[in-house]
Amino acid sequence: MARIQSPGSRVASSLALLFALFAGACGSTGLSPVSYPDPASPCPAGRTGWKLEVLDRRMTRESSEGVVSLIGDSIRRSFPGCRWDAEAGADAGVVRIEVHRFATNPSGNTWDAAAEWTVTASDPAGATLTEFQTDEEVSRPNYRGSNNAKESLREVFDRALRRTLAGLRIVSPA
Repeated sequence: MARIQSPGSRVASSLALLFALFAGACGSTGLSPVSYPDPASPCPAGRTGWKLEVLDRRMTRESSEGVVSLIGDSIRRSFPGCRWDAEAGADAGVVRIEVHRFATNPSGNTWDAAAEWTVTASDPAGATLTEFQTDEEVSRPNYRGSNNAKESLREVFDRALRRTLAGLRIVSPA
């Protein structure tokens, strides 16, 4: 006996596929990690080993894994002279980044994006070498035919990352 599909079953399977694609996209920021290595400063404070902790402390933790991965991977790539996390060894310092804001919202004819996080670098004994705040905001016109949400996030992330790297590059040993 042949089975005949009802028109509703095709719609249901299409909706399920669309939902799965949407759910997968929401787990990511849509941005790729970037790197800005500096040969003069291959690793913060002249140390070669660091543990990196990126903590999402935002009130609404949308795309949390994607945000943590984006920031962490970008920091690691920007300091290629470092050994990170498991490779760092027992005498590694700790770089901790606590994300307070990373979002974009439409506002009239613009997209307003903000990135705000606290950066702390500590030596192996736990003494703070530096602590600073990174705050960046961007307003981007709503261009037709452009993914304005993604582009505003990309711009604010780039500014915040560059500021974070500059702060980590001037850290001196305790």
